[in-house]
Amino acid sequence: MQSRRKFMKLAGTVGIGGIMPFNNLFQQNTIPQQMNKQSKWADGSRLVVSVSMQFEAGGQPVNAESPFPANLQQGYKDLPADTWYEYGYKEGIPRMLDNWDKYGIKVTSHMVGTAVLNNPQLAKEIVARGHEAAAHGMNWSSQYNLPYNEEKKFIEDGAGAIYKVTGATPKGYNANWLRRGENTLKILQELGFSYHIDDLSRDEPFIIQVNNSDFVVVPYTLRNNDILLIEGKNFSVDQFFNQVKQEFDQLYAEGEFKRRQLSISFHDRIGGTPQMVKITGDLIRYMQQHKGVSFKRKDEIAEMALHDKTSIRE
Repeated sequence: MQSRRKFMKLAGTVGIGGIMPFNNLFQQNTIPQQMNKQSKWADGSRLVVSVSMQFEAGGQPVNAESPFPANLQQGYKDLPADTWYEYGYKEGIPRMLDNWDKYGIKVTSHMVGTAVLNNPQLAKEIVARGHEAAAHGMNWSSQYNLPYNEEKKFIEDGAGAIYKVTGATPKGYNANWLRRGENTLKILQELGFSYHIDDLSRDEPFIIQVNNSDFVVVPYTLRNNDILLIEGKNFSVDQFFNQVKQEFDQLYAEGEFKRRQLSISFHDRIGGTPQMVKITGDLIRYMQQHKGVSFKRKDEIAEMALHDKTSIRE
């Protein structure tokens, strides 16, 4: 696509790290169209929209689950399923990146360490185009059942892979299927993370105490998640649009009196298909027509919560 070709040409000329000053990366859509005097957000937003873009494809285990029937004989490799995952980094993320640019928004990309190592140029591009690199484990495996030291290495290795490739230090974390363990938050705090998203309990960020220090929860959602709705429930794109729109409308109404956050999640091989990118653009246009709506990266949201004395504390 034209905007991606333009980016790659620019990156080749000035280098990945020199495209624009860091302070300018969030210039668009971080300031609401109209300051709301009753806003509960420090920057005057009436509603903050938080978009996730999972970068997982290329890091999946052998014979990972896919839309194909689970009747493959033992000892054989599921070659068609591999191509389904390949779509995520060959087509899905590049298409979504151009869509985010088209509407001037920045998102948070939850990156699996092995996916980053297998597709380093794409990981660099995500960061260079102003999006947040958040950690998503070293690979597709459970961590809640790991001993303390093994889990710490698992998290540290995933974050290290992101830093090695992109130069970005992840501040946020997302466990595989949100299933963190009893030690996960302690480990994240020790490793310098400032927030996690594996919590569905609120529609606004809040602060908890971990190791006697403030730690932010930037809530996630399954209600507006393509892996659950499109892949899991076989929603049409029109059903997906209506589901998220109804959520937006209600939260926008509540935003007059309460701090509200809308979370939407897209996975590389699902949210990056042509029909999903088209309907996502329709959703963004609809939201941007409402005054006081801002799109923010999750690290921005966490920082706002940390420095806001009115943030909920649990």
